[in-house]
Amino acid sequence: MKEQKAQNPSESTSKGKKSFVLRIDESTYKLLEKWASDEFRSVNGQIEYMLHQSLIDSGRKKKEG
Repeated sequence: MKEQKAQNPSESTSKGKKSFVLRIDESTYKLLEKWASDEFRSVNGQIEYMLHQSLIDSGRKKKEG
C-alpha cells in the first residue's frame, strides 16, 4: 500500500493555489455568501474574484488577456 502524506494547509495545492485560514465576522460572511450566490460563485470563488479585481484596480497586477 502507498503511504499518503498529510498535507499542510498552508502548502500549495496541485493547481498552484495556497490554502490559508480567513477569519471574518458572521455578518460579513453572510453578505459575501449572498453576493457570491447572486453571481453563481462559491464564497471562496467570490473572495478570489474580489482580490483579483482589487489587485488589477490598484495597478499591482496586470489585466490578463
